[in-house]
Amino acid sequence: MNQNTIYSNDASTLVVNKMIRNTYMLLSMTLAFSAVCAAIATMIGIGRWASIGMSIGAFVLLFVTLKKAEGASGIFWVFAFTGLQGASLGYILNHYLQFANGPSLIMQALGLTSIIFVSLSGYALTTKKDFSFMRGFLIAGLVVMIGVMLINIFVGSGMLFMAMNAGIALLMTGFILYDTSRIVNGGETNYIRATVSLYLDFINLFISLLNLLGLANDD
Repeated sequence: MNQNTIYSNDASTLVVNKMIRNTYMLLSMTLAFSAVCAAIATMIGIGRWASIGMSIGAFVLLFVTLKKAEGASGIFWVFAFTGLQGASLGYILNHYLQFANGPSLIMQALGLTSIIFVSLSGYALTTKKDFSFMRGFLIAGLVVMIGVMLINIFVGSGMLFMAMNAGIALLMTGFILYDTSRIVNGGETNYIRATVSLYLDFINLFISLLNLLGLANDD
């Protein structure tokens, strides 16, 4: 190994470490901002249609954020997206707050989500294992879950709803490993896009676990 190779490896390591640091710093800030927006929407008591409208708006902002990720305005758009996405959770949070143990359910779902996220992300970061082989399975699973979601809109089955949320939770664990390994192994070099991916993994895992815990505690 010559000196140029050593310098190249050192430079590459510095770039990856900076990418990891920026991503997780931005992720922590967007999750905190999203939580504040969710709390405000919950206190206001937004309705179902307002929640749906915000979700659609967040979906549009997601594409805007990804498009603007390379520019100076990317930071603004990622906070706009995560803020609106967080606010859209106000309706579902109020739904579970009506349960006798509603606050406990929400905290359990948040705690479990955090434990799973930190454990899996930490594993991918420390081992630097390449999970790119999971891409095909995860995409296929996501398509199946979207199909199940659309079917259940018309069927309205509680069992199908539970199976769908269990499937989404399982998929998100895979996406956490996959998205983290892309950051570590150079598959993603933009920290705003990386933040968006990990944010979506966290939020979708939280919602699915909250729904599962809610169903298990629904009298």
